[in-house]
Amino acid sequence: MATTADAVAESTAPQAGPNRPLWRRRGARWFAAAVVVAQLALVANGYRDPHNYFAFQPFNESSTYAVELVRVLDEGQRVPVPNGRWEGYDWNELIGWGPLRSPWRQRHAFSGVDAVVDFLDHALDWIADNTPGDTETRYWEATVTYYRNARGPHVTVIRSHDRELGGP
Repeated sequence: MATTADAVAESTAPQAGPNRPLWRRRGARWFAAAVVVAQLALVANGYRDPHNYFAFQPFNESSTYAVELVRVLDEGQRVPVPNGRWEGYDWNELIGWGPLRSPWRQRHAFSGVDAVVDFLDHALDWIADNTPGDTETRYWEATVTYYRNARGPHVTVIRSHDRELGGP
């Protein structure tokens, strides 16, 4: 005859789950391994991207930068752009994104100097493409002076693509 203790032991004994097919168990292992490999690839690739997406960076850079904007005319003449105003255009109105507002003043590189330079490169191309009233500027040039984590100064020059000037 079964005792109460035997009945309790049977009810609390671990129940074996349904037997999973071998292909399903192996598939789950391969899937888990693929997820781990994909995450490691994203982290490793993150350090090659100027924006450091998926890269581990526990602290922001304490870098600063300032930009000297210049319009280069068709004849090769270099015309400074004081306070971002030229030919009826205003840099801060055209580039309304906060981190690139008033770049001629010393600014904090919010996500690193490399990211700011990349964004500025795209902004110069956008300005070149979207200022039809400016019929003199062949291309834009920006001289970026930056201090990476208080070391520097370092200087890099970027420019927009050439614009087609002249009319019909």
